[in-house]
Amino acid sequence: MSSISERYPVSCAFCKIAKAYPAESSPVPANPDPELIDPGCYLILSTPQVMAFLDIMPIAPGHILLTTRPHYEKLSDMYAPPKSSDWASEKTATQAKEVSQAIGEWLPIVSRALCAVTGIEDWNVVQNNGERAAQVVPHVHFHLIPRYQEGRREIGGKGKVDYGMLKSWKVFGRGSREDLDEEEAQVMASSLREALKVELGGGKAKL
Repeated sequence: MSSISERYPVSCAFCKIAKAYPAESSPVPANPDPELIDPGCYLILSTPQVMAFLDIMPIAPGHILLTTRPHYEKLSDMYAPPKSSDWASEKTATQAKEVSQAIGEWLPIVSRALCAVTGIEDWNVVQNNGERAAQVVPHVHFHLIPRYQEGRREIGGKGKVDYGMLKSWKVFGRGSREDLDEEEAQVMASSLREALKVELGGGKAKL
């Protein structure tokens, strides 16, 4: 049986979030305190398998991270059929399979909530594996990055889009991201939680 330290490595930022915000009876946390951890965490989803929260250095407003609750460094570290039939191997494989399925189930749900809150029609889903692939936190996670219409303009009247003028059109790298504004984050996280409740059939979003 794995220890707590193995399940949630102390050095992993996302494992610290998992420890600070245990899964609740509802997947959408009621009113999570962002100051339970430093830097603050603006949580929007919390289940035994996955979590979602705002990126602390967003590429665009509403930039969400959907991550596994158990620690897996890379996508390839997740589910694989057990190589032996012992109880521990089968339990580990079963857990990893449940987490993998949960990621797939929640990606479209969180995406719809993001679109409902921000009004976007286009967004990126990005998943990086390893330093050379721009993975900063060594814990499997997916970036959901809204791409706003604001800033588009035509070039030469030919209907072409100057993507350099699109404010949210940024890529991973130095100088392309800004610190999360705490007041804006509170509002955004609250709106996203309400939108998730609507997706799950639990009420109307207060957008």
